[in-house]
Amino acid sequence: MKIANAYLMKEININHVRQVMKRVETATKPQLASLTKLSVVTVNSLVKELCDLGELFEDETVPSNGGRPALTYRYNYDFSLALVMYINEKQGQDLITATVINLEDHMVFREEYTMPTFDQKQFYEIIGNVLTQHASIKVIGIGIPGQTVNGEITVSSHQQLKGIRMIEDLEAQFGLPVMVENDVNAAISGYCAKQELDEEHCVIGIYFPTHYPPGMGIYLDGKVIKGKLGMAGEVKYLPMGVDWYSLVEKELFIETVCKMIQTVNAILAPDKVVIYQNMIDKDSVVQAWQMNQAELSMPSYPDVILIDSFRDDFEAGMRWLTLKALEPALVQFN
Repeated sequence: MKIANAYLMKEININHVRQVMKRVETATKPQLASLTKLSVVTVNSLVKELCDLGELFEDETVPSNGGRPALTYRYNYDFSLALVMYINEKQGQDLITATVINLEDHMVFREEYTMPTFDQKQFYEIIGNVLTQHASIKVIGIGIPGQTVNGEITVSSHQQLKGIRMIEDLEAQFGLPVMVENDVNAAISGYCAKQELDEEHCVIGIYFPTHYPPGMGIYLDGKVIKGKLGMAGEVKYLPMGVDWYSLVEKELFIETVCKMIQTVNAILAPDKVVIYQNMIDKDSVVQAWQMNQAELSMPSYPDVILIDSFRDDFEAGMRWLTLKALEPALVQFN
């Protein structure tokens, strides 16, 4: 038990040093000891181990209060890379974006691929090609228009995605951990991360793609609420009387948006509702919602934000979530 506890404490300490170095980028050993509240002896040992791994490297020497110059250590943000893939629609086709980022969320590679419809074989080949070019990739994050249940994509507006066991396939093929996330959940995570909102905020994101049914993400207490089997936010099942696979008339679209805002406000009372759509002008939706508020009598109303670029928040969210998946898991002992 003592050996186990000592190992656990070492893991805690090395992760603490790792996180501090990620934040400050460069530090001497005395500075690192001060920042981490660890002893200089402990810091010496952990810095050596991180240097041996390649996660830290020696940088430059700096003056040290009249003593001999101190060696500065720099964090290697390229020590681990993440491959972020996401599937979005563009002018009626599937747009596949592959991005490689380092631990500082700096982009080192990006390419886009257009498919008339999603092709599983081609998608896996793209991943394989990117991994071949970037040997330091240690995790794969994939954003999809759908939900995974027990490892299988069971709900998706893209018929070609249904039934695929993407996590199992890719982990078996490439030997790397794979994280798959719903597109709207990722987008609202990205929006909240960029806005640096307090964890108490409740934020709803509703995405209206051009040729597919809408989806919703619920961000509450600093995390996405997924519900049973990850099915929270499947607003396409609401009885709105809309055929989302056909062209939706402007008046019906505006009426449906207002009904959805009213519904989530009555149930969740969010601080903000973010509407992603580029089918009609923003002013029409804003004016219609303002008229709805005048007719309704509700104790609170959310701030309604209309954004015409879903991709920006989708990508930001996938990058943020995938980098979180790279954080070392703390070893637990029973």
